Amino acid sequence: MTTTFETLKISTPEIGILQITLHRPDKLNALNSTLLGELAQVLLQAKTDEKVKGILLTGEGKAFCAGADINRLAEINAQQGLQFAEQGQNVFRLLETLGKPSIAAINGFAFGGGCELAMSATMRIASTAAKFGQPEVKLGVIPGYGGTQRLARLVGKGRALDLCLTGRFIDAETALNWGLVTGLTEPEKLLSEAINSLKTVMSMAPIAIRSVMEVIDTGYDLTLEDALHLEAVHFALTCATQDKQEGVSAFLAKRAAEFKGE
Repeated sequence: MTTTFETLKISTPEIGILQITLHRPDKLNALNSTLLGELAQVLLQAKTDEKVKGILLTGEGKAFCAGADINRLAEINAQQGLQFAEQGQNVFRLLETLGKPSIAAINGFAFGGGCELAMSATMRIASTAAKFGQPEVKLGVIPGYGGTQRLARLVGKGRALDLCLTGRFIDAETALNWGLVTGLTEPEKLLSEAINSLKTVMSMAPIAIRSVMEVIDTGYDLTLEDALHLEAVHFALTCATQDKQEGVSAFLAKRAAEFKGE
């Protein structure tokens, strides 16, 4: 991916990993329309790029992302507010349903839209310096990029209500205890830990990875009966793959499997 972006830095720290770094450090990587548009462009390219096996998302400077563009928020009315929310929701949903694993390496502040962006990734690992919050009520609005929904699904209804109603911030250790993130590390080790976590997932069978993400995402809001049926269908589909044959053969032969996504 050779395109140059105004608000993003794109790199490949390891074969198969596309690192997307939010690059508006003077604005604490706030999400303006340009950044959201460029992020959507990168994700759409990554979705069909066979060389990209996983996404690493992080921020430049002391913030992961401090939220949405407040200057833009100040200008919008109700109709524009709907468009404002839907633009962010659509981009974040694209990341969530990419079909390839992603990890948010949360290096600093993840407030408002920044917290919502992190929650859209498949996995989250945080620096000990990170802080999280949904402070939109302090501006007279509510989270608009999925915060009321993904937060409750990750940490529970009570804790989501707490953060969204008070607008308070929590530290990285609290986020770990609540299940908002699944890993915590020192700042200097954040990217290496994120890369190792992503490589672990990427070493598994790609079709199985895609199925796991789809079944958990879709099945979460189905009845248990329907979700179990969905799981069974995807289990059957993976049984028809060459990767399944390779995985079972490798296990029985006590060797490392070499998955090809077929």
